Amino acid sequence: MTAARIPPIQCLLTFETLARLRSVTQAAEELNVTPSAVSHRVKQLEQIIGTKLFGRADFSLTTEGSEYLAHVREGIAILQKFPGAAGQSGTPGKRKLRLAVTPTFARSILIPRLRQFTDAYPEIDLTLQVSIPLLDVVAEDADLMVRFGTGRYADVEHVCLMKDEVTPLASPAYVREHGPFEATEDLDGEALLRSPLEPWRTWFAAHALDWPEPVDGSQFNDIGLMCDAAAAGMGVALVRLKLGAPWLENGALVRLYERNVPSPHAHYLCWRTGMMDRWECAAFADWLKSSVS
Repeated sequence: MTAARIPPIQCLLTFETLARLRSVTQAAEELNVTPSAVSHRVKQLEQIIGTKLFGRADFSLTTEGSEYLAHVREGIAILQKFPGAAGQSGTPGKRKLRLAVTPTFARSILIPRLRQFTDAYPEIDLTLQVSIPLLDVVAEDADLMVRFGTGRYADVEHVCLMKDEVTPLASPAYVREHGPFEATEDLDGEALLRSPLEPWRTWFAAHALDWPEPVDGSQFNDIGLMCDAAAAGMGVALVRLKLGAPWLENGALVRLYERNVPSPHAHYLCWRTGMMDRWECAAFADWLKSSVS
């Protein structure tokens, strides 16, 4: 490529910012320019490379735009490296990203997809840290956090990653011994495994059952452990279907009923203000949102 064909750095930075924020106004505020300057720089970049980067008014990327964004972010990362740069100790050219994530989300959702991210971004070293669902106990140095809850987080910026539905699950042996389960009232007297992460009142209310929340029996603060307990025949677990997919797919757990009920909670990706200025955080956030959507 000749010098005349190398896009101006302002155009590349504007493209990356607009692709990340998907708002001309927000991009202009971050770059300290006018909205018209943002639009002009993007048009200039498209003219230079001869490719349309954004497809619709919501600033979703075209296929070519997504491919080019990866190259732009890689180039920006290289340009950001200089002697004495803070926070970049370790392998030269590597960026560090620390993610605090709830255990079962990591096992059921993130890990099966993670190879896609590491293949796309080999220059990012990802460190996973375990967080406690609902209590939001995480390491202070986490760059990004996956939280499970209502989404009312005043201390951080956040975006909803994944909503889910719940339904009772049990082991095939438990169903054979205690079934059949045809009416919802057939759960009366059964061993209902408990978790503050997924109260039974959600299921009871959806089926007009005036039953109190169970207070006796085994309780679990991790959905994966509760699924393991149900698979071992300890009782019936109220499980979110996306998180419980591995146990359903291998036959360790089976559904008791056909109906699903929306869970009142969801998974959210959270970050402290300013964290998305780091391209590796923005790259992971974009990838995770598209991967679980």
